[in-house]
Amino acid sequence: MDEEVIIIDSNTRNEKIKNFFINNRKNLIAGFLIILVVTIGYLSMKEMKERDKIKLANQFNITIINFKTEDKQTTIDQLTKMINENDATYSPLALYFLIDNNLIDNKSVINSLFDELINETSLDEEIKNLIIYKKALFNSDSSSENDLLQILSPIINSKSIWKSHALYLLAEYFLSQNEDQKAKEFFNQIIALPNSNNDIKLESQKILNRDLSE
Repeated sequence: MDEEVIIIDSNTRNEKIKNFFINNRKNLIAGFLIILVVTIGYLSMKEMKERDKIKLANQFNITIINFKTEDKQTTIDQLTKMINENDATYSPLALYFLIDNNLIDNKSVINSLFDELINETSLDEEIKNLIIYKKALFNSDSSSENDLLQILSPIINSKSIWKSHALYLLAEYFLSQNEDQKAKEFFNQIIALPNSNNDIKLESQKILNRDLSE
């Protein structure tokens, strides 16, 4: 008797499963096709991005190799185009190469390229903070106090690993302007910061003891 009940239950269950697939076959087929299309699309996009990355890497390497033989403007145009590709790796490298080799004299042009990276390129947060710091460093010899503070505010108001670097840049700026009290405040912030760079903390302490002690 028990065996008959088990057989009946099993048959009933199988019948329900069969009916479910029959009644919902259109939805199941549609769902399968959607998953298939999404998967193929994802893999295609991934492959396309990898190809674009390789192409960009080759373009960057060729531009750097040909730097000495090509005219200056060709290198500037190629690297500027690369920056506007908004690639997380090669766009920053292209800008650094322009700056390190003094290829563009116009600071406003360089700053617009910095802004392209900071505002339009998808970057790891700390890489973005590094670029913000480099922008401030690039402008530190000609910017006003307010401009420098505005550039560095995203780092200063965060827990970034670059915060001590940003504070030190501001402290050095105020020291160069003979604003000792403001410089002292920023050096003291570096000392109190838990994740300050060790070298920067030691240098800040040295300056406080040597130049800003009361």
